[in-house]
Amino acid sequence: MSVLTNTHFSFPKQIGVYHGKVRDVYNIANEQLVMIATDRISAFDVVLPKGIPYKGQVLNQIASMFLDATSDICPNWKLASPDPMVSCGILCKAFPLEMIVRGYLCGSAWRAYKSGVREICGVALPDGMRENEKFPTPIITPTTKAEQGEHDADISKAEILERGLATVEEYEKLEQYALALFERGTQMAAQRGLILVDTKYEFGTANGTIYLMDEIHTPDSSRYFYADSYKENFEKGLPQKQLSKEFVREWLMENGFQGKEGQQIPEMTDEIINHISERYIELFEHITGQPFVKDSSDDLSVRIEQNILKYIDTI
Repeated sequence: MSVLTNTHFSFPKQIGVYHGKVRDVYNIANEQLVMIATDRISAFDVVLPKGIPYKGQVLNQIASMFLDATSDICPNWKLASPDPMVSCGILCKAFPLEMIVRGYLCGSAWRAYKSGVREICGVALPDGMRENEKFPTPIITPTTKAEQGEHDADISKAEILERGLATVEEYEKLEQYALALFERGTQMAAQRGLILVDTKYEFGTANGTIYLMDEIHTPDSSRYFYADSYKENFEKGLPQKQLSKEFVREWLMENGFQGKEGQQIPEMTDEIINHISERYIELFEHITGQPFVKDSSDDLSVRIEQNILKYIDTI
């Protein structure tokens, strides 16, 4: 199976390129971005040493579907998707924030809560909650958007405003958009027998307008539970069957890795890689209700470059 872990293209009108943890983003004429979802995978803010077959295609196609399905809620950056692993759209100035919306107490929030923490990002949490318990209403727990190689950090609304990362009016709009997007995602997930547990959104501005950027409701940015088993598993205190990247984090933690200095990334065997790939495809099929069509190109780089060049010719 072909895997794309790095790109080094040089497109007409290209101003620069940013290689993120997972995506390679090309600036075209300071007007548009070409975002390539590679097969890289990260956890604990560390890019793991091997790529996952079809992961980039899964992420891009899910994000593309949700961007189209939520464009009535808020403007988004997407203009086209010329390749299964590529989206192109409006160049925005990003807010240095990730707007994380949580509907349930789990993941890193649960780990903090279990250790005694009762306030996350300025949001007070009640005593007596259990792992995977639903919040009365979704909460927003923002993080800073870290530079490459650095860790995201929790931040409160008050700190965001104090540091000038957004104005009062901008932050209110970000909250409004994030909660509305989460509600739509929750509704769409329910139609497929899934629960949208938590997710993150990134926003930016262009010509005075706030746009939703990057990806939305993918397994890299979101966590899903299966609805049919949630209640029973919760009542019995059993782990939830979930579709997200959390199982990758759990595998790493079981093998002594949490991204801390001096820790060794465990060996990524073919069995582990194939298992992760299958889980990503499983989420695609559950959340879209469509069979996943594996693109079997022998050379992903050649196909992607040709498709992007055709798109750039139309700009």
